[in-house]
Amino acid sequence: MEILFLKMLLLLAGCLGWLFYHLSDLCVGEKRSVQNKPNFIVILADDVGWGDLGANWAETKDTPNLDQMAAEGMRFVDFHSAASTCSPSRASLLTGRLGIRNGVTHNFAVTSVGGLPLNETTLAEVLKEAGYITGVIGKWHLGHSGLYHPSFRGFDYYFGIPYSHDMGCTDTPGYNLPPCPACPRHSATTSSQGRDCYTKVALPLFENITIIQQPVNLTGLAAEYAEKATQFIQRASESGRPFFLYLALAHMHVPLVLAQPPSSSSFPGPYRASLREMDALVGRIKDKVDGCGKENTFLWFTGDNGPWAQKCELAGNVGPFSGAWQRQRGGSAAKQTTWEGGHRVPALAYWPGRIPANVSSVALLSTTDIFPTLVSLAKASLPPNRRFDGSDVSEILFGQSQQGHKTLFHPNSGAAGKDGEIKALRLAQYKAFYTTGGAKACDGSIGLEEHHQPPLIFNLDHDIQEQVPLDMKAGEYQAVLPAITRALTDFLQDIASDNVSTADYAHDPAATPCCNPQHIVCRCQACCSSPAMVDCNREP
Repeated sequence: MEILFLKMLLLLAGCLGWLFYHLSDLCVGEKRSVQNKPNFIVILADDVGWGDLGANWAETKDTPNLDQMAAEGMRFVDFHSAASTCSPSRASLLTGRLGIRNGVTHNFAVTSVGGLPLNETTLAEVLKEAGYITGVIGKWHLGHSGLYHPSFRGFDYYFGIPYSHDMGCTDTPGYNLPPCPACPRHSATTSSQGRDCYTKVALPLFENITIIQQPVNLTGLAAEYAEKATQFIQRASESGRPFFLYLALAHMHVPLVLAQPPSSSSFPGPYRASLREMDALVGRIKDKVDGCGKENTFLWFTGDNGPWAQKCELAGNVGPFSGAWQRQRGGSAAKQTTWEGGHRVPALAYWPGRIPANVSSVALLSTTDIFPTLVSLAKASLPPNRRFDGSDVSEILFGQSQQGHKTLFHPNSGAAGKDGEIKALRLAQYKAFYTTGGAKACDGSIGLEEHHQPPLIFNLDHDIQEQVPLDMKAGEYQAVLPAITRALTDFLQDIASDNVSTADYAHDPAATPCCNPQHIVCRCQACCSSPAMVDCNREP
């Protein structure tokens, strides 16, 4: 009975969300109260490197649209993801709180029954309450079962995949290391790739609560994202109401899948070709914004974490943030680590007439700042009874200040230490490590977990590569150590007295999104177009 009730609730929510999204222009009375509020678009790239943008790194020549956005807006050179892996980073962006507060400390799985804790308030929920039309297109990875689905987390419209696109087989497996097989069609097949490839269930594509394709056609996914995003912008603009679009791209996560087959004469390699495809997608969104009222739309582009170095030539460019101290000891210093290459990400802000053009900001900022900043610009209120790690950075965006955070705290993200714990922090130009470790590198090496008491401290103004820590006997080290110790102590005391959440990381095979349980990988044809149709047309 409980399962039947939940299914009915999901169906009702899907129908209401669809009606709200498509009929929002009928809400004439509400238009008057919200018409002066700005629109927000947050584009989140996946596993993108700081050095993947030409605006950041002159050697990169594949991002003309992003480079143009930087020239017409503000570029942040000291901007950081709130974690160095998928789910925690996304949870922090949507709550303004680190995983040690919001409970999301590592990634959710295909069989996860939970997600972002339900007592955490998302940015979409706050903006929806303030009169915004809200949409999420792309990767969610914050829970897909029951009330953890994005349709129940403040989003009027959802189109995308529930987790990373390597977490399920497809018929277009693309470029990956190791290569992964296509989905089996009629019988189970044994995989020699082991845990590196998901072969038991096909990757699903959702529209609202309905699986419309399983497996996803990855070749056309980027184009579908762009089409759905431009449609959302158009419909929301015509409604006269403000909108919030969260566009979480599949690029640059593996597998890399290209819409156009490579030409042997001009093919730059799968990573650069995929980077160009991402850039073109962002350019299309920007063009749509420019044509639908750019004077009232704020576009923010950034990444969820650094490159996945173990994927070798299929991984991005960290720029100068090599984490040399760690690399000398083995392992990667990018994704899943607390080295700069793991969490320093590209970031651009574009809002003609409001954000000054062609400005590079050195302010120390974080993806946790997106939540309070957009809430402030929407003239809404932050959720009560909790503390936030982000700050309203409107004055920095508008060129009125360069004062960002004095401290940032970098949670363990898989390479070393307990997930979510704070064992690395930034204080002004200083970076301190109480725990170090390297993720799996291209050469297969893994940096051993090491604990440091007192901590390693690097001066990033003089050592951006994090190569040589300060001499513990030197005056500079002795001068900054008390401030670092005090900052970490104060932060942990703040956490202890805050309203913190705990995520449910339990697993149940029944939580797996499955369009057709009778097929070996849940394969089914495309669903009917009506959002009320919960079941796909089953493939025999």
